[in-house]
Amino acid sequence: MSEIMVVYRKYGGALHWHHRGTLLGEDEHGVWVGVPDGTLARKGTDPPVRWETGIVMLFPRDAWWTASFHVPPHRTDVYVDVTTVPEWREGEVTEVTMVDLDLDVIRMRDGRLFLDDEDEFAEHQVLLGYPAEVIARAEETAAMLMTAVGSRQDPFGGAHQPWFARAGRPG
Repeated sequence: MSEIMVVYRKYGGALHWHHRGTLLGEDEHGVWVGVPDGTLARKGTDPPVRWETGIVMLFPRDAWWTASFHVPPHRTDVYVDVTTVPEWREGEVTEVTMVDLDLDVIRMRDGRLFLDDEDEFAEHQVLLGYPAEVIARAEETAAMLMTAVGSRQDPFGGAHQPWFARAGRPG
């Protein structure tokens, strides 16, 4: 299995969350990456944070989002970031990078569903100068995700379970 560097940036190029993971494979939903418990992640240049539970991440090939499926007993079940389409760069370590557009669709383990960081999205539209087409695409994507994640449409209805097993984690 290949090592992957996951790099989220903010609009304009500033470094956001970044960490390592392991390529698990691909299917009709996109590319799956395992991130084990204990992984060190950094937000920009802040000190590293150790994640207590593992996740399996999904990077679709042509959609404006990325998804993290948390290993139980984490209280979050699915965390979907609205982003630009993930881009892959080959190098010594393969990198997947995208621009985080603030909005997050989150489904908790108890079934609660919500759209997070709408305030940050509104603030960054002005502060970072989001173009109108980026704003529209992010809002459309968030609305679609609220429906898909809430009704457990694929890939948000269990497509991640086999990847938990491949990552060596219980589902």
